[in-house]
Amino acid sequence: MKTIKQKIKFKVLPHVVYEALMDSKKHSAFTDSDAKISRKIGGKISAYDGWIKGENIELIKDKKIVQKWRGGDWPEGIYSIATFELIKTENGCELIFTQTEVPDEFYEDVSEGWKEYYWEKMKRYFSI
Repeated sequence: MKTIKQKIKFKVLPHVVYEALMDSKKHSAFTDSDAKISRKIGGKISAYDGWIKGENIELIKDKKIVQKWRGGDWPEGIYSIATFELIKTENGCELIFTQTEVPDEFYEDVSEGWKEYYWEKMKRYFSI
């Protein structure tokens, strides 16, 4: 098992980033796919037409999201823990992303996937 750590700067407030991740319609818009995101602790999450599945563990509005998370090609019952920490900066927001317990064989793809399918797409979405 491996841990992914990434830091991303956005030129929007933490609230905007939080909403993009937690609002089903906004999440669907920036990923250009179906997303169903519960706003409750213990609530289910699904993104990229059901390829990503999980559950909310901790939610602190505009500050922190912690989710059980798995990809569609992962062995049954295997979950990682994805943590999104949002810190207000002078020019917007820094997202500190940590994902623990990623199976070794998926580490590279998942690590690159966050950059390609989330951070780059979010930056484009925020600049519209």
